[in-house]
Amino acid sequence: MSERPRLRLGFAGTPDFAVPALDALHAAYGICAVFTQPDRPAGRGQPLHASPVKVRAAELKLPVHQPVDFKSPESIEVLRGLKLDALVVVAYGLILPPAALACPRLGCINIHASLLPRWRGAAPIQRAVLAGDAHTGLTIMRMAAGLDTGPMLATRSIDIGARDTAKSLHDELARLGGDLIVETLAALAQGQIEELAQPAAGVTYAQKINKAEALIDWQEDAERISRRVRAFNPWPVAETRLGGAQLRIWDAQPLAEVPRSVPGTVLAAHQAGVDVACGQGVLRILRLQLAGRKPMAADEFIRGQKLDGARFAAS
Repeated sequence: MSERPRLRLGFAGTPDFAVPALDALHAAYGICAVFTQPDRPAGRGQPLHASPVKVRAAELKLPVHQPVDFKSPESIEVLRGLKLDALVVVAYGLILPPAALACPRLGCINIHASLLPRWRGAAPIQRAVLAGDAHTGLTIMRMAAGLDTGPMLATRSIDIGARDTAKSLHDELARLGGDLIVETLAALAQGQIEELAQPAAGVTYAQKINKAEALIDWQEDAERISRRVRAFNPWPVAETRLGGAQLRIWDAQPLAEVPRSVPGTVLAAHQAGVDVACGQGVLRILRLQLAGRKPMAADEFIRGQKLDGARFAAS
């Protein structure tokens, strides 16, 4: 294996998804500076919380910058003064203007969690699951002024299994992103990358997830509801109502059975799960949670709840 080139790198990212890439790049090349979003209020009492990237950067003893945006000349001067070969951007959450994109010698390089041009935008993993895609993956691209429109440097595909959730795919893609970005930067620095423009055909947009989307419509077929459960695990979590109370559904699988009742009706509650009639097919709920309680397996849940014949509702 040839020796990796020496690169002066910056890193811009905010959530958990970005942390494996930060670790991999720091181990392979070293990181000069980390950019992450400002601390945000969260939790009871709304104290300020640092982003996962800031927390990890502090553990690695890396300098951290938290500009409100990159619109000010001062923030651009900070970036320009670092004299970077590349700025790697992973789920940063702030728009980089052309002046920022032009600062690093090799450009700003983004890890995006989809096979572009499918699912440009904020929620590519969840949208891929909701749509029933058979595959997803990663695209490493050189950033341009548009939303996820830049030329592609590398891609890696993975299958979406019938039991995969947004959480399981998130974790797998985050790990894969760390490996792929290290390889891609080495090839880019050595002139071994052929950049490919994204095709005009097949563009889709992954709109930000709205909590209202998590509310289950039992008139839908069981397969679509199952995808909703998987796509919204771990957030915002698919939910329904039982006697007016919130009931969150963490895990479920579709059955090919023909329902014998009105959609939303509990057909059976047994050790294997809670079977609910849908517009087409039956959904077997495997893990669920009443408001104010912890999530639990269906067999544990039904010991304290009489569900046979109950009716789940959207509101």
